[in-house]
Amino acid sequence: MPSFDIVSRIDLAEVDNAVAGVMREIATRFDFKGSQSSLKHEESALIIVADDALKLKQMHELLKGHLTRRKIDAGVLDFAEPEKAAGNTLRQTVKLRQGIDRELARKLVQAIKDAKLKVQAAIQGEELRVSGKKRDDLQSTIERIKALQVEQPLQFMNFRD
Repeated sequence: MPSFDIVSRIDLAEVDNAVAGVMREIATRFDFKGSQSSLKHEESALIIVADDALKLKQMHELLKGHLTRRKIDAGVLDFAEPEKAAGNTLRQTVKLRQGIDRELARKLVQAIKDAKLKVQAAIQGEELRVSGKKRDDLQSTIERIKALQVEQPLQFMNFRD
């Protein structure tokens, strides 16, 4: 029986490379000269420290640009509210979304059921397995899910006949 998995994964090594690229660019840019701006990768989050709101916004743009160059969708970033830190700086935690949470999984299963295709969807931890008798039904399901435009990037893996 043909099937495929819907997952949301990111390559953390590429995230590290993007963070290193942002730090290199901050070190060489004139507008960041003498600032205390920094970016660190800690487990499943990034910590941004900036002098003011303008530099924080510029760091957001740099981070999104470097992630895109590394073929990582910027939708994996979940920005928290900036908070005041020591020395009149701003600190912001950016969570990296990975895995499909229960709420999103239920939304995807409901969308698949509403499409009235002859496929079954099963939630398996942080991924979704879709199976059906015909390959065409599975391909239509993939198109429907892509059309939903979920803010979290999804990958379709393990397509088996």
